Amino acid sequence: MATCWTMGMGARMGVCCHSSQGQNDNCRPLSLSGHVGFDSLPDQLVNKSIHQGFCFNILCIGETGIGKSTLIDSLFNTSFDDRMSTHFQPNVRLKAQTYELQESTVRLKLTIINTVGFGDQINKDDSYQPIVDYIDAQFEAYLQEELKIKRSLYNFHDTRIHVCLYFISPTGHSLKTLDLLTMKILDNKVNIIPIIAKADTISKSELQKFKIKLMSELVSNGVQIYQFPTDDETIAKINATMNGYLPFAVVGGMEEVKIGNKMVKARQYPWGIVQVENENHCDFVKLREMLICTNMEDLREQTHARHYELYRRCKLEEMGFRDTGPENKPVSLQEIYESKRHEFFGELQQKEEEMRQMFVQRVKEKEAILKEAERDLQAKFEHLKRIHQDERMKLEEKRRLLEDEIIAFNKRKAASDLHPGQAFASTPVSLKKEKDRKK
Repeated sequence: MATCWTMGMGARMGVCCHSSQGQNDNCRPLSLSGHVGFDSLPDQLVNKSIHQGFCFNILCIGETGIGKSTLIDSLFNTSFDDRMSTHFQPNVRLKAQTYELQESTVRLKLTIINTVGFGDQINKDDSYQPIVDYIDAQFEAYLQEELKIKRSLYNFHDTRIHVCLYFISPTGHSLKTLDLLTMKILDNKVNIIPIIAKADTISKSELQKFKIKLMSELVSNGVQIYQFPTDDETIAKINATMNGYLPFAVVGGMEEVKIGNKMVKARQYPWGIVQVENENHCDFVKLREMLICTNMEDLREQTHARHYELYRRCKLEEMGFRDTGPENKPVSLQEIYESKRHEFFGELQQKEEEMRQMFVQRVKEKEAILKEAERDLQAKFEHLKRIHQDERMKLEEKRRLLEDEIIAFNKRKAASDLHPGQAFASTPVSLKKEKDRKK
């Protein structure tokens, strides 16, 4: 073991020397004289992954009654609890259900997201918007967990969509405008695998023409669907072959029918039997092999490395973060944070000064309005005061006249008491004089 350790140290030192001198970038292979133990790394990763478990999220998009739930049941050989949906939904909504599955010692947390009411509305302009909002919400939840100071990604339930199974009606003609528009908007957010649903309703010759027409429309409209990877030599040949079968024409069903001496999953019609797992009848087995057995991990990696990273980059750029400065020099996160902090405080002070000036202007305007109102009130008060004085003078004049009348009346009364006859004779004359005086 001492010899092995020395050889390992020598190998590391040799690699460092070559890297520092810049003569050779490749690692120098050395043969070890004994067993070290790092060949167990794959086994360690497998054991850790099995202990943690896996998660896989499938988004099913298609019209109501096209067979989404039946196909999912057939793919995982399980009857999931899913209630029937009606065609009278006022808008599109997404329903997510999570299940815990176990096969052998491997645990899988499977989430099925179904689009309820997709394509049922008369106005289909915004039918894709709830789907886009849901996908972005899952990306945002993962991004917020990554940006936390105390992260817990180890046990975080990843709800990002790993694959979108887009169900196409077997019309035999062409794609609907809603299908093209939805796939075009979603192709940079999720891995799309187009599927021709209920493929037993169309003949083989028409089905082949339909596939060619669909792929031609997708290419001409710039829709990027998921292509099975061909960079791994072990699965490159089969994946390249399966890329030629896209879109898959599938038939789903959980009913078992006896054919010969064995029970098979099939759909029984008056004219015959369509076997779900017979590759001469449909592409169900190809879809299951490519989706679950061969490329499930690649779908998960593509979701994180391509779609999530694109969302994360766009969000950080919206927040003002960049990898390089104005002169294309790399900048650290601390420098960007400090610059954004100073910029924020500068904008805050500018807004505060603008608000202060606006407040002063408003106060001056209010003071001018109050002064104008005060002048108006003062003028009205002076006017009312003059009116009051005039009324008071008129009242004093009337009071004096009334007092003069009372004095005259008292004099006539006293004269009548002393000389009743004279008073009676002189009364008309006195009254006439009084009237002339008043006039």
